[in-house]
Amino acid sequence: MKASARAHPIQGLIKYHGLRDEARNVPSHDSISMCTAPSKTETTIEFGHGEDVCLVDGEPIDPEGYDRVTTVLDRVRRRAGIEEGARVESRNTFESNVGLGASASGFAALAVAAAEAAGLSLTPRELSALARRGSPSAARSVAGGFSRLRADRPAERCVAERIDTPFDSEVRAVVGVVPSIKHTTRAHEEAPASKLFDGRLAYVHDALGRMEGALRDGDFETAFGLAERDSLHLLAVTMTGPDAWFYWRPETVRLKELASTLRSEGVPVYFSSDTGATAYLNTTVEHADRVADRIESLGIDSRIWSVGGPATPIKSHLF
Repeated sequence: MKASARAHPIQGLIKYHGLRDEARNVPSHDSISMCTAPSKTETTIEFGHGEDVCLVDGEPIDPEGYDRVTTVLDRVRRRAGIEEGARVESRNTFESNVGLGASASGFAALAVAAAEAAGLSLTPRELSALARRGSPSAARSVAGGFSRLRADRPAERCVAERIDTPFDSEVRAVVGVVPSIKHTTRAHEEAPASKLFDGRLAYVHDALGRMEGALRDGDFETAFGLAERDSLHLLAVTMTGPDAWFYWRPETVRLKELASTLRSEGVPVYFSSDTGATAYLNTTVEHADRVADRIESLGIDSRIWSVGGPATPIKSHLF
């Protein structure tokens, strides 16, 4: 009863903010993201233990994360008729908790590995719904590529669907790593209290339609221009919540300014960030090295990532 899985983290393009149904982890609105590779999470699960134990990169997971892990495991146990606890070990090849989508890849790998270890044959949609119980973004990490999480449905049908695009091989997300700890759960809890939240709900549906259309058409400038603008909308809502949380750092602002400067030089590149200080400068394969060099010139570490695939079982185990 041991199995392992691999999943890629996501970059939010049109991000979700706030939850419509906290008990079932259903967001307030749809969201669209891009899986990033070769960044990955690998997770091994074995049932048959006395109690649940979860390690991430060799360290015990925090209490909030532990509760989310057991939520996913309990759903698998009920369906498979398993009563024993599980040992879960997970490793990331990228920085965690800095805004790079680690919870997405973590819970996507957890869902796939848990189902395999329990002997369940779940469909991709069922795996997406299972992963969503740990993190809504994980539903999209299960699907891989560019995908849209549908939140306007009953909870059991709130799953991610892949968006076919003609430019998967051309897109590069050049990451500017700003190691500042984020608090995504806190941001979602506060979002509805912002006076700008209703405005976001009014804006986001048109943005989602335009983003999906641009992705299907291979319109890089429109798609990633929308992602840049959505990052500013996300920040505006969060910083006008009860705690006035401003999660950007000076390095984040410099990365935003760099994207504008490079565009003025004729480089197709657009800024994007989730609820964290780390940022992506989205560009094409032709310009990725130049963008990375300019990020490094600011004294900021960079990564060049491409579009990642869906979460999948793997043969190698972590223990």
